[in-house]
Amino acid sequence: MTSFDSREKGFENKFAHDEELAFKTRSRRNRLLGLWAAEKLGKSGAEADAYVSAFIVAALDKPSDNALIAHLLAELAPSHPELKEKHILGAMEDCYATAKKQIMGE
Repeated sequence: MTSFDSREKGFENKFAHDEELAFKTRSRRNRLLGLWAAEKLGKSGAEADAYVSAFIVAALDKPSDNALIAHLLAELAPSHPELKEKHILGAMEDCYATAKKQIMGE
């Protein structure tokens, strides 16, 4: 194996590792965001767990952040009309930061 091949393999491995970390962080963020939304909706225990599971499935079906924000706005608007897109985006950013810390600490 030449040094070029070795470097190429190293870059491929780093890319795969970075993509795996990004996926794990986003997945953890979505779980935390689902817990945040469940709390806003007054759900706890098994009801909150069921909500989070359904939220994660919805996040997989529509993986864009805009789709998640729209989903949360639709679900939270009836009980929390004061919540706007910027509030959900802020919660999403907070959940991402927490998820990143948790993933990097593993």
